[in-house]
Amino acid sequence: MTTLDLPAATITPPRAHLDPADTVSQTLTMAWRALKRMRRNPEQFFDVTIQPLLFTAMFAFIFGGAISGDVQSYLPLLIPGILAQTALTACMATGVQLREDMEKGVFDRFKSLPIARIAPLAGPMVADLVRYAIASTLTFAVGIAMGYRPGGGVGGVLAAILLVIIGSWSLAWAFTFVGTVARSAQAVQGISMMIMFPLTFLSNAFVPVETLPVWLQWFVNLNPVSHIVSAARDLANSGAVTIEVLFALIGFAVVIAIFAPLSVWSYKRKL
Repeated sequence: MTTLDLPAATITPPRAHLDPADTVSQTLTMAWRALKRMRRNPEQFFDVTIQPLLFTAMFAFIFGGAISGDVQSYLPLLIPGILAQTALTACMATGVQLREDMEKGVFDRFKSLPIARIAPLAGPMVADLVRYAIASTLTFAVGIAMGYRPGGGVGGVLAAILLVIIGSWSLAWAFTFVGTVARSAQAVQGISMMIMFPLTFLSNAFVPVETLPVWLQWFVNLNPVSHIVSAARDLANSGAVTIEVLFALIGFAVVIAIFAPLSVWSYKRKL
């Protein structure tokens, strides 16, 4: 049987070669689609607007006196930790929304288009940079309103925010991979919570590492979130670019190098 004998519906047109410029353009198009979806569904911003207000006040007043003696002394330790936790929670939603789109059949339409396979994955993640920026800015704003005075000045605060945004984008690839392998949005949320809680609470985000048991300190010191928090503290509190910043950037690169290819591979298997 020749190609001419096949029904038209079974003939798949050859896939055009896509250069990097095409991939970037298609990714930005998908990002614009995601931004329009956010505008029409403002509840997607609840976690990045309410959580910084709630968690900063709650942790400061509950643990401030116990850990640092008073709230004001605890804020330089707490604010970078809340910054990392809020951003990590925000990037967790990436996998959930991806799975919801796949369940609704949206990606069945994408697979018939001659577009880069990474574009439907990376596009929403680019749009989520807006959510990370909102969460980071509100966290510092609440901290300053409560009396936090970052010694690094405006430059140090902006550098800390930029670092956390980059870190959130890199860690979002891990949650994107979860979104491509889990069978439902509820499963993605459950698995992501099991990943998020150890990464955030078994870190130096809320307490000094030296106060932890020795057997736990090794995990905290290896935890990538600990390096993000330490780097953000150095930048915001003193404006210093320390070795922790380098460790954080290396960690970001490793996470992307592992989970970005895995996410694309798993996504292609679903098509």
